[in-house]
Amino acid sequence: MTRIGLLSDTHGYLDEAIFRHFEQCDEIWHAGDFGTIAVADALAAFRPLKGVFGNIDGKDIRALYPEHLRFRCEGVDVWMTHIGGYPGRYHPGIREEIRQHPPKLFICGHSHILKVMYDQKLQCLHLNPGAAGKQGWHKVRTLLRFSIDDNRIEGMEAIELSVR
Repeated sequence: MTRIGLLSDTHGYLDEAIFRHFEQCDEIWHAGDFGTIAVADALAAFRPLKGVFGNIDGKDIRALYPEHLRFRCEGVDVWMTHIGGYPGRYHPGIREEIRQHPPKLFICGHSHILKVMYDQKLQCLHLNPGAAGKQGWHKVRTLLRFSIDDNRIEGMEAIELSVR
């Protein structure tokens, strides 16, 4: 079993509470818009980090993290990108690839809206952890925490950090 802490859109702000909420996690996944390399470095020093760059991230982050990251965790095919859209409304840049080769777990950020939805058509779980940072129009900062055990995604928890 692998326990995952998922966040996005930190925009250079890393709340100390994140470390407490992710204390029991084996890995941290960041779905883009780190904001600063210091955020990525702090997360990577705490737990193994997988991430993608977002639209606000500079060359330093883009040199270390790809735009799209496709990998296996336990028995689950995972695709993480920053700007991905939603079931039925995927971003044009990925629409054809996700239809032809759907992952079991699709993760994106960008919207600052926490969403956990299942795409029946693609048989794919879609996650957006919302925004963990203070920049943006969101009112509550959020994270997701879950486990992957063999080929099952389970124990999904939405965590509210606090108001912006």
